[in-house]
Amino acid sequence: MKKDNFFWGKVIKTHGLKGEISIRIEADDPQDYASLSMIFIERQKKLIPYFIQKMRLQGDKAHIKLQDIETVEEAAPLCGKNIFLPIELLPKLKGTKFYYHEITDFKVIDQTFGLVGNINTVLEYPNQAIIQIFHQGKEVLIPITDEIIKKVDRRSKTMHIQAPEGLIELYLNDNL
Repeated sequence: MKKDNFFWGKVIKTHGLKGEISIRIEADDPQDYASLSMIFIERQKKLIPYFIQKMRLQGDKAHIKLQDIETVEEAAPLCGKNIFLPIELLPKLKGTKFYYHEITDFKVIDQTFGLVGNINTVLEYPNQAIIQIFHQGKEVLIPITDEIIKKVDRRSKTMHIQAPEGLIELYLNDNL
């Protein structure tokens, strides 16, 4: 079920005495989600739907009153749990901005090298996200930066890049 959902935040604590929870939202603009009616909370490796009765946003945090959670004791087991939303609720991005899941299988064309290949996956590291491509069976890794990504064409499923000089050839050189 997680593949059709995205990580949205985490329950950080209970709030008040009537079963409300405080959450930390992991989104660029939490206001995009002000009208949510439901969230999924991960419990025992399953996503359980919870309906929202009331939500108050405060920056990247929110206080939420969930339907059928009436006491602190009922809300307490939700603390520390991850919150997910359906992918359809992601705001649409434009220009060279994209979600990592949406670019899988996009063709990557470098301004100098030409067709590099199709994106296999995005590798997320603490300091840098990297596009993984296989060109004739050899792995090519391209950092995701504004300087490298020049155009994202969602219609043709193509990404145009300008890789640093020699980067692609470095991965394809048989002498390494």
